[in-house]
Amino acid sequence: MTNETHDPLLRSWVESANSPGHDFPIQNLPFGVFRRAGSALAYRGGVAIGDCIVDLAAACERGVFDGLAAQAALLAARPSLNDLMAQGQKPCSALRLALSRALRDGSPQRAALEPVLLPQRQAEYTLPARIGDYTDFYTSIYHATAVGKLFRPDQPLLPNYRWLPVGYHGRSSSIAVSGQQFARPLGQRLAPNAQQPTMDRSLRLDYELELGVFVGAGNALGTRIGIEEAESHVFGLCLLNDWSARDLQAWEYQPLGPFLGKNFATTISPWVVTLEALAPYRSPWLRAAGEPQPLPYLDSAHLRAAGAIDIQLEAWIETASMRAAGQAATRLSHTSFRHAYWNIAQMLAHHTVNGCNLQAGDLLGTGTQSGPDSQEAGSLLELSRGGKQPLQLPNGELRSFLEDGDAITLRGYCEQPGAARVGLGEVCGRVLPALT
Repeated sequence: MTNETHDPLLRSWVESANSPGHDFPIQNLPFGVFRRAGSALAYRGGVAIGDCIVDLAAACERGVFDGLAAQAALLAARPSLNDLMAQGQKPCSALRLALSRALRDGSPQRAALEPVLLPQRQAEYTLPARIGDYTDFYTSIYHATAVGKLFRPDQPLLPNYRWLPVGYHGRSSSIAVSGQQFARPLGQRLAPNAQQPTMDRSLRLDYELELGVFVGAGNALGTRIGIEEAESHVFGLCLLNDWSARDLQAWEYQPLGPFLGKNFATTISPWVVTLEALAPYRSPWLRAAGEPQPLPYLDSAHLRAAGAIDIQLEAWIETASMRAAGQAATRLSHTSFRHAYWNIAQMLAHHTVNGCNLQAGDLLGTGTQSGPDSQEAGSLLELSRGGKQPLQLPNGELRSFLEDGDAITLRGYCEQPGAARVGLGEVCGRVLPALT
């Protein structure tokens, strides 16, 4: 539900937060973990406002907050957000309201808060939370169908897809914050018409345009999270790039699914945007006529009324040649999360229906987000038709898959008339040559 923090007329005394098109206006206030760049200081929690960060530990020392907001601020100021996440949405909402009031034009708390702001350009970031477990889903039917046509032309979409949110358990240890650089992965791949695989570097390295969902309050082992309460167990969303070695994946994924083709690197954005901040961008979640309707444990009136979120998602590429020439990155694709076949509440409800316990700080990936049009594909695998139709970049370079030195930036934001723009920032990562 919307409240006073969503008022599009609110303005902040942090002038950069009032700039048109800025990702972090006063209506957003996402959480992250940072420290001054190049320092040996301990990481600490903060909140983005405009091009600055509110240092929550310093704000607490100055007595800016009281009541439930003060309790939440102390938890949010720690080196990870897990303790805040574990408390559920109420304390976080109280802190967000207190920050909104303190950062508004004319606030008497400006004198206490202004000295504890750090420009974002002077900060470095770490993961927002200790990620105990990572599960990646497959919520875009457009992506699933397009990839299925490449891997299984006779049966692109398997029968279970329309009945349950398909997912697999990924590797949390290789998740890193934006700025991650990683070596091109090695593994087995089977060349066309070959009788046996070879051990070599991946030649079909790809990105995946995804959202990450941070779990808030968890559930005990042996219990389940019902669809009606699922969103109350979500802390917030980030951007996620689940890098994929398509040639390794194609050889290894049957019968047990992704392994070395996925576990070498996953990159997330540093800022976590709360579900509360995204409230103005909710819309009905509906299944098209003729599509199977979800089983009761995956269905609810609230889900039908407001289960979709219109988050615009973009992927951009900067090649080594572009970087050397000082050329700007170019956009590869643009889609929206509103096209997802399965939504966030259904991901949590299905994940726990067998009694699986989720914990604060666990990360769920939405899977690659693609839309109905070809320009809305969330991976090079789709954009290049499995490498058969290379993309020509503005500088003349061709790309079927990623080359060494390529950097991918994902961006996400919400905007519509009558509401303040809310952005997720960006997540960047770069491919390095394979290890020898």
